[in-house]
Amino acid sequence: MVATLEPVERATQKVILPNASWETYERLLAENQDNSGVRFNYDRGRLEIMVLSLRHEKLKHTLATIVELIAGEYGLDFEGAGSTTFRREDLERGFEPDACFYFQNVGLIRQKDEIDLTEDPSPDLVIEVDITSPSLDKFPIFAALNVREVWRYEAESVAVYTLVGNECVRILESGLLMNVTSETLTNFLIESRNMSRSLWQRRIREWAQNNMP
Repeated sequence: MVATLEPVERATQKVILPNASWETYERLLAENQDNSGVRFNYDRGRLEIMVLSLRHEKLKHTLATIVELIAGEYGLDFEGAGSTTFRREDLERGFEPDACFYFQNVGLIRQKDEIDLTEDPSPDLVIEVDITSPSLDKFPIFAALNVREVWRYEAESVAVYTLVGNECVRILESGLLMNVTSETLTNFLIESRNMSRSLWQRRIREWAQNNMP
């Protein structure tokens, strides 16, 4: 049985504008490029503006740490791209992930200071933390921009999705970090609340060593 996290306060603030132009989206990105506490997501006229809470950021950081620890123990090369803005004007879609990682094309991305999706690939793994309603459905954005896998915190647990054709489909186990399941991720989040950080990190490293593909 998959464990569930305790309900958390829905402190993250969101607003969705239904008829926003691409120019408005670009202007807001430019005006807030130094503001790490705000995220913008855009899907063909629908613009989501999100002001982040402490709870949101702690969850994001915890999930990103899990990726780094397991990938490191597995001996996988990767590059984190944080909350980089990914957008394609011709597709009228753009998103800012809570965290993201490249596993393929790492050598190419490692040399980049900026990403242009008309030339560069999207991240392989996107982490999305959703603790607020209503929310913009980002799966059509991820699918259109060819994001391979999504780890999504939702309903006090972590769900894993993969790109199949033009849709993001829920799966039980990550295709990027083998043997990592939704249950594994949810349990690691629960343990992060009840253990010292050093002990929790050691626990994940030991798990990865015992479950190496």
